[in-house]
Amino acid sequence: MSKKYSKEELKEKLSPLSYHVTQENGTEYAGTGKYDKYFEPGIYVDIVSGEPLFTSKDKFQSNCGWPAFSKPINEDVVVEKTDLSHGMIRTEVRSEEADSHLGHVFNDGPQELGGLRYCINSAALDFIPKSEMVEKGYGEYLDMVD
Repeated sequence: MSKKYSKEELKEKLSPLSYHVTQENGTEYAGTGKYDKYFEPGIYVDIVSGEPLFTSKDKFQSNCGWPAFSKPINEDVVVEKTDLSHGMIRTEVRSEEADSHLGHVFNDGPQELGGLRYCINSAALDFIPKSEMVEKGYGEYLDMVD
């Protein structure tokens, strides 16, 4: 389990946008996230805890304005909750370890990939390139990005 950060520590560790997204259930504007159109091999981790969440292999271009994934790296790394905010019924996705707000999951993803679209804020993620995965302690996930 990762370190639990205080609000003050998180405000120092994260950018204002990443703090707003992960800690205040915010969202970045569509099309503004750095990973929206980013398709290099590697893994995406929770920006708060470093917990591995998604792989580049499961990322697809959805044209929704946010990075989209067909599934998490492991079903236990995300928690899904009903979100009734903004007059909608949606399924919120949070990281299991740090309880960071990540985004939402929808059932309009490509059928050949399982039919789900995990629509995730770039501000909630950190990308670990395949070439740095071993060095940064994520070597066990290398076979998931090949």
